[in-house]
Amino acid sequence: MKAIIPVAGAGTKLRPHTYTQPKALIPLAGKTVLSIIVDQLAEAGIKEFVFIIGYLGDKIQDYVKEHYPHLTCHFVLQSERQGLGHAIFLTKDIVGDDEIFIVLGDTICEYDVKEVLESEDSMLGVKKVDDPRNFGVAELSDNGFIGKVVEKPQIPKSNLALVGLYKIRNTAFLFSCLENNIREGIRCKNEYSLTDALECMIMKGVAFKSFKVQNWFDCGRIDTLLESNAILMKKLGGKISPDHVFENVIIVPPVSIARGCEINNSIIGPNVAVGEDAKITYSIVRDSIIGSFANLYDVVLHDSLIGSDTEIKGETRSLNIGDNTQIDLG
Repeated sequence: MKAIIPVAGAGTKLRPHTYTQPKALIPLAGKTVLSIIVDQLAEAGIKEFVFIIGYLGDKIQDYVKEHYPHLTCHFVLQSERQGLGHAIFLTKDIVGDDEIFIVLGDTICEYDVKEVLESEDSMLGVKKVDDPRNFGVAELSDNGFIGKVVEKPQIPKSNLALVGLYKIRNTAFLFSCLENNIREGIRCKNEYSLTDALECMIMKGVAFKSFKVQNWFDCGRIDTLLESNAILMKKLGGKISPDHVFENVIIVPPVSIARGCEINNSIIGPNVAVGEDAKITYSIVRDSIIGSFANLYDVVLHDSLIGSDTEIKGETRSLNIGDNTQIDLG
């Protein structure tokens, strides 16, 4: 089985951070969004990965090659963003007849990965949501299988949202449906949808079972990213690299601090993730993500996402600051 991880999106809702960093490499709970996904799949036994890259794709390649040299990894370029269905179709030659497990590059879920991978059925991950109109929606039949899937319906007949986890055994059917939709120009909101191809497969008699995820962490917006960071920090616990310099520092767990950090006369935590080689002096930081090589001096931060190579001096604020920024709040 091959895992396919689409990471070609521009991450517009996470700007300004995604001007210089792919959404999948945004730090989260001491790791990155992408590393949490890959580690979860690799621990379940998947050895071969296909990454669909586009915007800032060279950074994805460099990161994967550095951190996962033991895995077999392929990179497919989606030069024009024409939707998830189009992105998956580009992997046809690499996939061949193998089974695939598609996990969206901003989808972090808690579920029994091994149970899903070992099932003899094709399966789609679902979770109940309050407003399913912004998601692909699954409608269940009386026999427990999925009877219909619809992409972003205006009048949903179900509140079961597709969470971005797709295990597909019948890949020949999938690529046939994708090719037909692209050839016929069948789009949803001007994009080729994977959901439309799944519905095509269901209409041809392919059976899909649903599996429910326990938790679904949204990493697509600043507020939900910080909320997900706090939840995952509590679940995973903090990790403080032994390679650091602390002087007169109070740590309020959970906290994750990467290697090479210098922190002096500060209070850090709870729910704070600090990137490599950051410097924090005379500051109080809680419920925030601090990028690598950031320099904070005399600030009180909360609910903030601070990019890499950023310098901040001043007073209390809630900030959303991209990479390579210098701010003096004094």
